Amino acid sequence: MAIAGPGGVDDAIAAGIDLDGTPIPEPMLALYNEVMDLESKRARSGVKKSMRNRVVKTGAKHFDQQTLDQRLQAAGWEGLKDKEIAFFYG
Repeated sequence: MAIAGPGGVDDAIAAGIDLDGTPIPEPMLALYNEVMDLESKRARSGVKKSMRNRVVKTGAKHFDQQTLDQRLQAAGWEGLKDKEIAFFYG
């Protein structure tokens, strides 16, 4: 299964197939779906905060610490927090 774009992993999960073509075990799918269902019901604190969290989580995979920090600030968000630096770059 070719996976690309932000929805690719979701598509694979929905199909129940891992990237190598093997089936995802039912207990894994059941737990994942239960947790995602609970998450979908959780109250949110704000879209911009959620956006920043996603940018940090994913951006840390693509940018070095200094670049991500600068890009966050240039976009109008707070720069990287110490706990984020320790988690993603430590």
